[in-house]
Amino acid sequence: MRILMTGATGLVGQGVLREVLADPRVTRVGVLGRRGTGNDDPRVEDLQVERFDALDGVAGRLAPWDACFYCAGAPPLGTPEAEYRHVTVALTLQVARVFAERNPGGRFLYVSGAHANPGSRLMPLRVKGEAEAALRALPITTVMLRPGGIQPAHGERSPHAWMRPLYALGAPLLGLGVRLLPGVVTSTAAVGRAMLVLAAMADAPAVVENDGINRLAAAARD
Repeated sequence: MRILMTGATGLVGQGVLREVLADPRVTRVGVLGRRGTGNDDPRVEDLQVERFDALDGVAGRLAPWDACFYCAGAPPLGTPEAEYRHVTVALTLQVARVFAERNPGGRFLYVSGAHANPGSRLMPLRVKGEAEAALRALPITTVMLRPGGIQPAHGERSPHAWMRPLYALGAPLLGLGVRLLPGVVTSTAAVGRAMLVLAAMADAPAVVENDGINRLAAAARD
């Protein structure tokens, strides 16, 4: 598989990239983002851009890919709604449209969130729901993953310094949640493994909730 991904320097993306590189089926990984990963695996190709709405500089390298793992996003806490919508909807759609144009047979897998719904009263859930609806309208196969709480499985750290203490304090609860509440909590490793399964699946579901992520990850591990 040839995987294009975004958000590889974020907390979720770090874990997803680790799982992608652990899979022997993956022959090439393109990492689209503002910063390079510093990863020395020969399969990794950094595609650096200043903004996701200015992709001309890497346009010739945005094909061919079998799937796009979209892990980028803004923190739902502390981000003004206008900025959150721009990052979550506008920039996601920009990448998805370009990916669809250049890889019409590809699959776009989007890390959304539990209870995403364009009719939600909660801003982050409403905006995530808007992003999902817009992605479904594109002429490409899309899969929405809706994780709840996400445990950093291999020491992944948030790029946002103010969030790191929150993860440190919540680590014991997240660890328990992965074991006791599979419908509510998952891990970065599980998200990565589930995305790989979904990318290779002949007929992938349109939406995968938190418990589905954990089931797919467990089956892949077995």
